Amino acid sequence: MFDATARKLIDPPLNAVGRRVAGWGVGADHVTLTGLVLGLLAAAMIAGGAPGWALLPLLLSRIADGLDGAVARAGRKTDFGGYLDIACDFLFYGAVPLGFVLLDPAANGIAGAFLLASFYFNGTSFLGYAILAEKRGMQTDAQGAKSLYFSNGLLEGAETIGFFVLLCLFPQGFALMAWVFGALCYATATLRIFAARTLFTEPTEIP
Repeated sequence: MFDATARKLIDPPLNAVGRRVAGWGVGADHVTLTGLVLGLLAAAMIAGGAPGWALLPLLLSRIADGLDGAVARAGRKTDFGGYLDIACDFLFYGAVPLGFVLLDPAANGIAGAFLLASFYFNGTSFLGYAILAEKRGMQTDAQGAKSLYFSNGLLEGAETIGFFVLLCLFPQGFALMAWVFGALCYATATLRIFAARTLFTEPTEIP
């Protein structure tokens, strides 16, 4: 919901840093994988009982997630880079809730399963929408220049990162926050399906 606004604020400095990083010969894929390692480190720290300290690698991983696109635009942009980026993002988004489940399975297990199932549903609706949009030649740069078509929704990247930050600051509230955020994820995916029904009902010609 806030991604389009956030992009206007963060893209200019990220693009400036991205040009410098690309000038050093660092590839966008290396930045993507660095972000993933940092994100998985954050999840491991959460599972190990240090959710507060996990905020540092978590936030650094998201900076890397924004920086990889800037590096790609300044250097060599590939379809594989976009594919790798979304795959790493989905792994990160699943690893953080899993970290909280492992931290306290008895208290967080059911709520964590509900949250992860909502991510699965939301992610499927997002990727399916992107495939159909690509098939019909739809384009948007509302969330920045992307390899995939990014449809908007109630919950997007900015809201998810904010949610993860709250979980790290208040880990004892994981279950309640997971139920609420998971319900909003289900709502986001459902609304996206209704939007897809409006846009993609007409048949397309198959060559």
